[in-house]
Amino acid sequence: MTAPRTPTSRKAFGRLSLPERTYVADALRTETVGGVLLLVAAVTALVWANVPALHDSYESVSHLHFGPEALGLNLSVAHWAADGLLAVFFFVAGIELKRELVAGDLRDPRAAALPVVAALCGMAAPALVYTLTSGAGGGSLAGWAVPTATDIAFALAVLAVIGTSLPSALRAFLLTLAVVDDLFAILIIAVFFTDSLNFAALGGAVAGLAVFWLLLRKGVRGWYVYVPLALVVWGLMYNSGIHATIAGVAMGLMLRCHRRDGEEHSPGEHIEHLVRPLSAGLAVPLFALFSAGVTVSGSALADVFTQPETLGVVLGLVAGKTLGIFGGTWLTARFTRASLSDDLEWADVFAVATLAGIGFTVSLLIGELAFEGDAAMTDSVKAAVLAGSLIATALATVLLKIRNAKYRRLTEEEERDEDNNRVPDVYEQDDPEYHLRMAVVHERKAAEHRRIAREKAAERDALADVAGGAGEDHDGPA
Repeated sequence: MTAPRTPTSRKAFGRLSLPERTYVADALRTETVGGVLLLVAAVTALVWANVPALHDSYESVSHLHFGPEALGLNLSVAHWAADGLLAVFFFVAGIELKRELVAGDLRDPRAAALPVVAALCGMAAPALVYTLTSGAGGGSLAGWAVPTATDIAFALAVLAVIGTSLPSALRAFLLTLAVVDDLFAILIIAVFFTDSLNFAALGGAVAGLAVFWLLLRKGVRGWYVYVPLALVVWGLMYNSGIHATIAGVAMGLMLRCHRRDGEEHSPGEHIEHLVRPLSAGLAVPLFALFSAGVTVSGSALADVFTQPETLGVVLGLVAGKTLGIFGGTWLTARFTRASLSDDLEWADVFAVATLAGIGFTVSLLIGELAFEGDAAMTDSVKAAVLAGSLIATALATVLLKIRNAKYRRLTEEEERDEDNNRVPDVYEQDDPEYHLRMAVVHERKAAEHRRIAREKAAERDALADVAGGAGEDHDGPA
Protein backbone atom coordinates (compact mmCIF):
# COMPACT_ATOMS: atom_id res chain seq x y z
CA MET A 1 0.00 0.00 0.00
CA THR A 2 3.02 2.27 0.19
CA ALA A 3 5.21 3.73 -2.51
CA PRO A 4 7.87 1.45 -3.97
CA ARG A 5 10.89 1.37 -1.71
CA THR A 6 13.54 2.45 -4.15
CA PRO A 7 17.07 3.33 -3.01
CA THR A 8 16.15 7.02 -3.17
CA SER A 9 13.08 6.61 -0.97
CA ARG A 10 13.30 8.40 2.35
CA LYS A 11 12.35 6.38 5.41
CA ALA A 12 10.60 9.13 7.30
CA PHE A 13 10.19 6.89 10.34
CA GLY A 14 13.64 5.33 10.18
CA ARG A 15 16.01 5.18 13.14
CA LEU A 16 17.08 8.61 14.34
CA SER A 17 20.73 9.60 14.55
CA LEU A 18 22.12 9.48 18.08
CA PRO A 19 22.21 13.32 18.53
CA GLU A 20 18.64 13.61 17.22
CA ARG A 21 17.52 10.80 19.47
CA THR A 22 19.14 12.53 22.47
CA TYR A 23 17.41 15.81 21.59
CA VAL A 24 14.01 14.14 21.33
CA ALA A 25 14.53 12.33 24.64
CA ASP A 26 15.48 15.59 26.40
CA ALA A 27 12.46 17.37 24.94
CA LEU A 28 10.19 14.56 26.04
CA ARG A 29 11.54 14.63 29.59
CA THR A 30 10.87 18.35 29.87
CA GLU A 31 7.47 18.16 28.19
CA THR A 32 6.48 15.27 30.45
CA VAL A 33 7.05 17.40 33.55
CA GLY A 34 5.30 20.31 31.85
CA GLY A 35 2.37 18.10 30.92
CA VAL A 36 1.96 16.94 34.52
CA LEU A 37 2.07 20.55 35.76
CA LEU A 38 -0.40 21.51 33.03
CA LEU A 39 -2.77 18.77 34.18
CA VAL A 40 -2.42 19.85 37.82
CA ALA A 41 -3.13 23.47 36.85
CA ALA A 42 -6.20 22.50 34.80
CA VAL A 43 -7.64 20.36 37.60
CA THR A 44 -6.92 23.15 40.10
CA ALA A 45 -8.74 25.64 37.88
CA LEU A 46 -11.77 23.36 37.56
CA VAL A 47 -11.93 22.81 41.32
CA TRP A 48 -11.36 26.50 42.06
CA ALA A 49 -14.10 27.57 39.63
CA ASN A 50 -16.66 24.93 40.62
CA VAL A 51 -16.48 24.88 44.41
CA PRO A 52 -19.20 27.38 45.45
CA ALA A 53 -17.11 28.81 48.29
CA LEU A 54 -14.16 29.44 45.96
CA HIS A 55 -15.87 30.45 42.70
CA ASP A 56 -16.04 34.17 43.48
CA SER A 57 -12.38 34.31 44.42
CA TYR A 58 -11.43 32.65 41.09
CA GLU A 59 -13.41 35.25 39.17
CA SER A 60 -11.93 38.07 41.24
CA VAL A 61 -8.34 36.94 40.66
CA SER A 62 -8.89 36.24 36.95
CA HIS A 63 -10.37 39.70 36.34
CA LEU A 64 -7.92 41.62 38.52
CA HIS A 65 -6.32 44.32 36.35
CA PHE A 66 -2.79 45.65 36.60
CA GLY A 67 -0.18 47.16 34.30
CA PRO A 68 0.67 50.58 32.83
CA GLU A 69 -2.50 52.18 31.49
CA ALA A 70 -0.51 54.77 29.54
CA LEU A 71 1.06 52.00 27.44
CA GLY A 72 -2.27 50.27 26.83
CA LEU A 73 -1.21 47.36 29.01
CA ASN A 74 -3.61 47.54 31.94
CA LEU A 75 -4.73 43.94 31.53
CA SER A 76 -6.50 41.34 33.64
CA VAL A 77 -4.58 38.43 35.15
CA ALA A 78 -6.22 36.05 32.66
CA HIS A 79 -5.31 38.40 29.80
CA TRP A 80 -1.68 38.62 30.95
CA ALA A 81 -1.56 34.81 31.04
CA ALA A 82 -3.05 34.42 27.54
CA ASP A 83 -1.11 37.21 25.82
CA GLY A 84 2.01 37.53 27.94
CA LEU A 85 3.02 34.19 29.42
CA LEU A 86 1.86 32.25 26.38
CA ALA A 87 4.27 34.31 24.26
CA VAL A 88 7.07 32.49 26.13
CA PHE A 89 5.56 29.18 25.08
CA PHE A 90 5.41 30.29 21.44
CA PHE A 91 8.99 31.59 21.66
CA VAL A 92 10.14 28.07 22.53
CA ALA A 93 7.89 26.66 19.77
CA GLY A 94 9.55 29.04 17.30
CA ILE A 95 13.01 27.81 18.32
CA GLU A 96 11.87 24.19 17.98
CA LEU A 97 10.55 24.86 14.51
CA LYS A 98 13.75 26.66 13.48
CA ARG A 99 15.83 23.77 14.78
CA GLU A 100 13.74 21.26 12.85
CA LEU A 101 14.17 23.38 9.71
CA VAL A 102 17.97 23.52 9.91
CA ALA A 103 19.01 20.43 11.86
CA GLY A 104 16.01 18.12 12.24
CA ASP A 105 13.73 16.17 9.93
CA LEU A 106 12.33 19.30 8.26
CA ARG A 107 15.71 20.11 6.67
CA ASP A 108 15.04 17.37 4.10
CA PRO A 109 11.89 18.19 2.11
CA ARG A 110 11.20 14.52 1.48
CA ALA A 111 11.46 13.67 5.17
CA ALA A 112 9.45 16.75 6.11
CA ALA A 113 6.61 15.80 3.80
CA LEU A 114 4.93 13.34 6.15
CA PRO A 115 4.74 15.47 9.34
CA VAL A 116 4.01 18.70 7.44
CA VAL A 117 1.20 17.22 5.34
CA ALA A 118 -0.06 15.38 8.42
CA ALA A 119 -0.15 18.65 10.35
CA LEU A 120 -1.98 20.49 7.55
CA CYS A 121 -4.53 17.69 7.07
CA GLY A 122 -4.81 17.42 10.83
CA MET A 123 -5.95 21.06 10.90
CA ALA A 124 -8.13 21.06 7.78
CA ALA A 125 -10.14 17.95 8.72
CA PRO A 126 -11.19 19.17 12.21
CA ALA A 127 -12.19 22.54 10.75
CA LEU A 128 -14.30 20.74 8.15
CA VAL A 129 -15.87 18.45 10.77
CA TYR A 130 -16.74 21.45 12.95
CA THR A 131 -18.19 23.38 10.01
CA LEU A 132 -20.37 20.48 8.88
CA THR A 133 -21.53 19.63 12.42
CA SER A 134 -22.24 23.17 13.56
CA GLY A 135 -23.71 24.21 10.21
CA ALA A 136 -26.04 21.22 10.07
CA GLY A 137 -27.29 22.05 13.55
CA GLY A 138 -27.79 25.74 12.81
CA GLY A 139 -24.91 26.79 15.07
CA SER A 140 -22.25 29.47 14.71
CA LEU A 141 -19.32 28.83 12.38
CA ALA A 142 -17.08 31.23 14.33
CA GLY A 143 -15.39 28.37 16.19
CA TRP A 144 -14.13 26.49 13.14
CA ALA A 145 -10.49 26.97 14.22
CA VAL A 146 -10.94 25.76 17.83
CA PRO A 147 -10.32 22.02 17.18
CA THR A 148 -7.43 22.59 14.76
CA ALA A 149 -4.63 22.84 17.33
CA THR A 150 -2.67 20.05 19.07
CA ASP A 151 -1.27 20.65 22.55
CA ILE A 152 2.44 19.78 22.51
CA ALA A 153 2.89 19.52 26.27
CA PHE A 154 -0.07 17.23 26.95
CA ALA A 155 0.41 15.03 23.88
CA LEU A 156 4.12 14.45 24.48
CA ALA A 157 3.52 13.89 28.18
CA VAL A 158 0.98 11.14 27.47
CA LEU A 159 3.27 9.60 24.84
CA ALA A 160 6.26 9.63 27.21
CA VAL A 161 4.31 8.10 30.09
CA ILE A 162 2.34 5.48 28.12
CA GLY A 163 4.57 4.79 25.13
CA THR A 164 7.80 4.09 27.00
CA SER A 165 8.98 1.53 24.44
CA LEU A 166 7.76 3.13 21.23
CA PRO A 167 10.47 4.01 18.67
CA SER A 168 12.04 7.43 19.17
CA ALA A 169 11.39 8.26 15.50
CA LEU A 170 7.65 8.02 16.14
CA ARG A 171 8.03 10.47 19.00
CA ALA A 172 10.03 12.79 16.76
CA PHE A 173 7.19 12.64 14.24
CA LEU A 174 4.70 13.81 16.87
CA LEU A 175 7.08 16.55 18.05
CA THR A 176 7.58 17.83 14.50
CA LEU A 177 3.89 17.57 13.70
CA ALA A 178 2.97 19.50 16.85
CA VAL A 179 5.50 22.25 16.14
CA VAL A 180 4.20 22.70 12.57
CA ASP A 181 0.66 22.58 13.95
CA ASP A 182 1.50 25.41 16.36
CA LEU A 183 3.01 27.51 13.58
CA PHE A 184 -0.15 27.31 11.50
CA ALA A 185 -2.28 27.92 14.58
CA ILE A 186 -0.34 31.15 15.08
CA LEU A 187 -0.98 32.09 11.46
CA ILE A 188 -4.70 31.38 11.95
CA ILE A 189 -4.73 33.67 14.99
CA ALA A 190 -2.89 36.40 13.08
CA VAL A 191 -5.04 36.22 9.95
CA PHE A 192 -8.54 35.41 11.21
CA PHE A 193 -8.65 36.87 14.71
CA THR A 194 -7.23 40.33 14.13
CA ASP A 195 -10.09 42.81 13.89
CA SER A 196 -8.26 46.11 13.43
CA LEU A 197 -4.64 47.15 13.05
CA ASN A 198 -2.68 49.98 14.61
CA PHE A 199 -0.14 50.45 11.85
CA ALA A 200 2.09 52.72 13.94
CA ALA A 201 2.43 50.08 16.66
CA LEU A 202 2.81 47.34 14.05
CA GLY A 203 5.57 49.31 12.33
CA GLY A 204 7.31 49.74 15.68
CA ALA A 205 7.06 46.01 16.37
CA VAL A 206 8.52 45.19 12.94
CA ALA A 207 11.35 47.68 13.53
CA GLY A 208 12.02 46.09 16.92
CA LEU A 209 12.18 42.66 15.32
CA ALA A 210 14.61 44.01 12.73
CA VAL A 211 16.85 45.35 15.51
CA PHE A 212 16.57 41.98 17.29
CA TRP A 213 17.65 40.19 14.09
CA LEU A 214 20.52 42.64 13.46
CA LEU A 215 21.90 42.24 16.99
CA LEU A 216 21.83 38.47 16.58
CA ARG A 217 23.67 38.67 13.26
CA LYS A 218 26.32 40.94 14.80
CA GLY A 219 26.86 38.46 17.60
CA VAL A 220 25.82 40.80 20.40
CA ARG A 221 25.34 38.91 23.65
CA GLY A 222 23.70 39.65 26.97
CA TRP A 223 20.21 39.03 28.33
CA TYR A 224 20.10 42.66 29.48
CA VAL A 225 19.99 43.64 25.78
CA TYR A 226 17.51 41.11 24.44
CA VAL A 227 15.00 40.82 27.30
CA PRO A 228 14.10 44.56 27.38
CA LEU A 229 13.97 44.62 23.57
CA ALA A 230 11.72 41.54 23.56
CA LEU A 231 9.36 43.20 26.05
CA VAL A 232 9.16 46.32 23.87
CA VAL A 233 8.46 44.24 20.75
CA TRP A 234 5.80 42.26 22.62
CA GLY A 235 4.10 45.45 23.89
CA LEU A 236 4.06 47.02 20.43
CA MET A 237 2.74 43.81 18.87
CA TYR A 238 -0.05 43.67 21.43
CA ASN A 239 -1.07 47.27 20.77
CA SER A 240 -0.95 46.71 17.00
CA GLY A 241 -4.04 44.48 17.21
CA ILE A 242 -2.19 41.30 16.20
CA HIS A 243 -2.09 38.65 18.90
CA ALA A 244 1.03 39.29 20.96
CA THR A 245 2.17 35.65 20.85
CA ILE A 246 3.23 36.31 17.23
CA ALA A 247 6.15 38.33 18.62
CA GLY A 248 7.33 35.28 20.57
CA VAL A 249 7.39 32.90 17.63
CA ALA A 250 8.99 35.54 15.35
CA MET A 251 11.90 36.05 17.76
CA GLY A 252 12.28 32.28 18.20
CA LEU A 253 12.57 31.77 14.44
CA MET A 254 15.34 34.39 14.25
CA LEU A 255 17.73 32.53 16.53
CA ARG A 256 20.56 30.57 14.93
CA CYS A 257 20.07 26.86 15.54
CA HIS A 258 22.98 25.34 13.59
CA ARG A 259 26.34 24.78 15.23
CA ARG A 260 29.54 26.37 14.06
CA ASP A 261 33.04 24.94 14.45
CA GLY A 262 34.01 24.76 18.10
CA GLU A 263 30.44 25.20 19.38
CA GLU A 264 28.99 22.51 21.61
CA HIS A 265 25.53 24.08 21.33
CA SER A 266 24.05 26.66 18.98
CA PRO A 267 22.64 29.89 20.46
CA GLY A 268 19.11 28.66 19.77
CA GLU A 269 19.70 25.36 21.56
CA HIS A 270 21.31 27.14 24.51
CA ILE A 271 18.48 29.66 24.89
CA GLU A 272 15.85 26.98 24.44
CA HIS A 273 17.52 24.97 27.21
CA LEU A 274 17.28 28.00 29.50
CA VAL A 275 13.76 29.11 28.60
CA ARG A 276 12.00 25.75 28.16
CA PRO A 277 11.67 25.13 31.96
CA LEU A 278 10.13 28.60 32.31
CA SER A 279 7.69 27.81 29.53
CA ALA A 280 6.75 24.27 30.57
CA GLY A 281 6.97 24.85 34.31
CA LEU A 282 5.41 28.31 34.72
CA ALA A 283 3.99 30.01 31.62
CA VAL A 284 1.78 27.22 30.27
CA PRO A 285 0.49 25.99 33.68
CA LEU A 286 -0.46 29.55 34.66
CA PHE A 287 -2.25 30.00 31.34
CA ALA A 288 -4.15 26.78 32.01
CA LEU A 289 -4.96 27.91 35.55
CA PHE A 290 -6.73 31.04 34.31
CA SER A 291 -8.20 29.56 31.12
CA ALA A 292 -9.58 26.18 32.21
CA GLY A 293 -11.75 27.51 35.02
CA VAL A 294 -15.04 26.50 33.40
CA THR A 295 -18.14 26.00 35.49
CA VAL A 296 -19.00 22.33 34.97
CA SER A 297 -22.26 20.66 35.89
CA GLY A 298 -24.26 17.69 34.70
CA SER A 299 -26.37 19.87 32.45
CA ALA A 300 -23.30 21.70 31.14
CA LEU A 301 -21.63 18.42 30.17
CA ALA A 302 -24.84 17.27 28.52
CA ASP A 303 -24.97 20.53 26.56
CA VAL A 304 -21.50 19.78 25.18
CA PHE A 305 -23.01 16.92 23.19
CA THR A 306 -26.23 18.69 22.25
CA GLN A 307 -25.15 22.18 21.17
CA PRO A 308 -23.91 22.19 17.56
CA GLU A 309 -20.88 24.39 18.30
CA THR A 310 -19.60 22.31 21.19
CA LEU A 311 -20.39 18.99 19.50
CA GLY A 312 -18.44 20.24 16.49
CA VAL A 313 -15.43 20.95 18.72
CA VAL A 314 -15.54 17.49 20.32
CA LEU A 315 -15.95 15.66 17.00
CA GLY A 316 -13.28 17.85 15.41
CA LEU A 317 -10.73 16.93 18.08
CA VAL A 318 -11.58 13.24 18.37
CA ALA A 319 -12.53 12.26 14.81
CA GLY A 320 -11.25 15.13 12.65
CA LYS A 321 -7.71 15.10 14.04
CA THR A 322 -7.38 11.32 13.81
CA LEU A 323 -8.71 11.01 10.27
CA GLY A 324 -6.87 14.09 9.03
CA ILE A 325 -3.44 13.12 10.33
CA PHE A 326 -3.70 9.43 9.50
CA GLY A 327 -5.24 10.06 6.08
CA GLY A 328 -2.73 12.78 5.18
CA THR A 329 0.19 10.58 6.22
CA TRP A 330 -1.09 7.56 4.31
CA LEU A 331 -1.76 9.53 1.12
CA THR A 332 1.69 11.14 1.28
CA ALA A 333 3.37 7.76 1.70
CA ARG A 334 1.18 6.27 -1.02
CA PHE A 335 1.84 8.86 -3.72
CA THR A 336 5.35 10.14 -2.87
CA ARG A 337 8.73 8.59 -2.17
CA ALA A 338 8.38 9.11 1.56
CA SER A 339 7.54 5.85 3.32
CA LEU A 340 7.31 4.25 6.71
CA SER A 341 10.14 2.29 8.20
CA ASP A 342 9.82 -1.46 7.79
CA ASP A 343 9.84 -1.71 11.60
CA LEU A 344 6.62 0.32 11.98
CA GLU A 345 3.02 -0.32 11.10
CA TRP A 346 0.14 1.97 10.24
CA ALA A 347 -1.43 1.13 13.58
CA ASP A 348 1.39 3.15 15.21
CA VAL A 349 0.53 6.19 13.11
CA PHE A 350 -3.16 5.81 13.91
CA ALA A 351 -2.44 5.73 17.65
CA VAL A 352 -0.35 8.91 17.43
CA ALA A 353 -3.00 10.56 15.24
CA THR A 354 -5.56 9.86 17.94
CA LEU A 355 -3.20 11.34 20.53
CA ALA A 356 -2.99 14.57 18.51
CA GLY A 357 -6.65 15.15 19.33
CA ILE A 358 -5.52 16.60 22.66
CA GLY A 359 -6.10 20.28 21.90
CA PHE A 360 -5.77 22.11 25.18
CA THR A 361 -3.59 25.24 25.32
CA VAL A 362 -4.02 26.80 21.88
CA SER A 363 -7.58 25.49 21.46
CA LEU A 364 -8.63 27.26 24.66
CA LEU A 365 -6.93 30.43 23.41
CA ILE A 366 -8.66 30.28 20.00
CA GLY A 367 -11.98 29.56 21.73
CA GLU A 368 -11.64 32.78 23.73
CA LEU A 369 -10.82 34.75 20.58
CA ALA A 370 -13.53 33.14 18.43
CA PHE A 371 -16.39 33.87 20.84
CA GLU A 372 -15.05 37.02 22.44
CA GLY A 373 -17.92 38.93 24.04
CA ASP A 374 -20.08 35.82 24.49
CA ALA A 375 -19.10 34.55 27.94
CA ALA A 376 -21.64 31.71 27.98
CA MET A 377 -20.53 30.29 24.64
CA THR A 378 -16.86 30.77 25.56
CA ASP A 379 -17.34 28.64 28.67
CA SER A 380 -19.26 26.02 26.69
CA VAL A 381 -16.50 25.81 24.08
CA LYS A 382 -13.88 25.49 26.83
CA ALA A 383 -15.88 22.61 28.31
CA ALA A 384 -16.02 21.02 24.85
CA VAL A 385 -12.23 21.36 24.46
CA LEU A 386 -11.74 19.68 27.82
CA ALA A 387 -14.21 16.88 26.96
CA GLY A 388 -12.73 16.28 23.51
CA SER A 389 -9.18 16.27 24.85
CA LEU A 390 -10.16 13.82 27.59
CA ILE A 391 -11.81 11.44 25.12
CA ALA A 392 -8.79 11.62 22.78
CA THR A 393 -6.47 10.93 25.72
CA ALA A 394 -8.48 7.87 26.78
CA LEU A 395 -8.59 6.42 23.24
CA ALA A 396 -4.90 7.11 22.61
CA THR A 397 -3.93 5.54 25.94
CA VAL A 398 -5.62 2.27 25.00
CA LEU A 399 -4.07 2.22 21.52
CA LEU A 400 -0.60 3.21 22.71
CA LYS A 401 -0.59 0.53 25.40
CA ILE A 402 -1.36 -2.09 22.76
CA ARG A 403 1.41 -0.85 20.49
CA ASN A 404 3.83 -0.33 23.36
CA ALA A 405 3.68 -4.00 24.35
CA LYS A 406 4.91 -4.98 20.89
CA TYR A 407 7.91 -2.66 20.94
CA ARG A 408 9.07 -3.36 24.50
CA ARG A 409 11.31 -6.24 23.38
CA LEU A 410 12.63 -4.24 20.42
CA THR A 411 13.51 -1.36 22.72
CA GLU A 412 15.60 -3.62 24.91
CA GLU A 413 17.55 -4.60 21.82
CA GLU A 414 17.94 -0.97 20.75
CA GLU A 415 19.27 0.04 24.17
CA ARG A 416 21.73 -2.86 24.42
CA ASP A 417 25.32 -1.74 25.10
CA GLU A 418 27.44 -4.88 25.43
CA ASP A 419 30.76 -3.08 25.07
CA ASN A 420 29.77 -0.63 27.88
CA ASN A 421 30.88 2.54 26.05
CA ARG A 422 27.55 4.33 26.66
CA VAL A 423 26.63 4.23 22.96
CA PRO A 424 23.91 1.72 22.02
CA ASP A 425 25.32 -1.09 19.89
CA VAL A 426 22.77 -0.48 17.14
CA TYR A 427 24.55 2.80 16.29
CA GLU A 428 28.00 1.15 15.98
CA GLN A 429 27.40 -1.62 13.48
CA ASP A 430 29.54 0.13 10.83
CA ASP A 431 32.43 0.90 13.21
CA PRO A 432 35.34 -1.62 12.96
CA GLU A 433 36.52 -0.67 16.46
CA TYR A 434 33.17 -1.73 17.86
CA HIS A 435 33.52 -5.21 16.41
CA LEU A 436 37.08 -5.48 17.75
CA ARG A 437 35.80 -4.52 21.21
CA MET A 438 33.00 -7.06 20.90
CA ALA A 439 35.55 -9.71 19.90
CA VAL A 440 37.42 -9.06 23.15
CA VAL A 441 34.13 -9.19 25.09
CA HIS A 442 33.15 -12.52 23.52
CA GLU A 443 36.65 -13.97 23.99
CA ARG A 444 36.46 -13.02 27.67
CA LYS A 445 33.03 -14.63 27.92
CA ALA A 446 34.26 -17.71 26.07
CA ALA A 447 37.22 -18.03 28.46
CA GLU A 448 34.85 -17.73 31.41
CA HIS A 449 32.56 -20.40 29.99
CA ARG A 450 35.54 -22.73 29.39
CA ARG A 451 36.64 -22.24 33.01
CA ILE A 452 33.15 -23.00 34.26
CA ALA A 453 33.00 -26.05 31.97
CA ARG A 454 36.29 -27.39 33.43
CA GLU A 455 35.05 -26.85 36.98
CA LYS A 456 31.75 -28.57 36.27
CA ALA A 457 33.53 -31.47 34.57
CA ALA A 458 35.87 -31.83 37.55
CA GLU A 459 32.93 -31.81 39.95
CA ARG A 460 31.12 -34.43 37.88
CA ASP A 461 34.21 -36.68 37.78
CA ALA A 462 34.64 -36.31 41.54
CA LEU A 463 31.03 -37.30 42.14
CA ALA A 464 31.46 -40.27 39.80
CA ASP A 465 34.53 -41.44 41.74
CA VAL A 466 32.70 -41.11 45.04
CA ALA A 467 29.71 -43.01 43.66
CA GLY A 468 31.96 -45.75 42.29
CA GLY A 469 33.83 -46.15 45.62
CA ALA A 470 30.60 -46.36 47.54
CA GLY A 471 29.44 -49.18 45.26
CA GLU A 472 32.58 -51.28 46.03
CA ASP A 473 32.11 -51.00 49.83
CA HIS A 474 28.42 -51.90 49.80
CA ASP A 475 28.00 -54.50 47.04
CA GLY A 476 26.32 -57.08 49.33
CA PRO A 477 22.61 -57.57 49.80
CA ALA A 478 20.73 -55.00 51.87
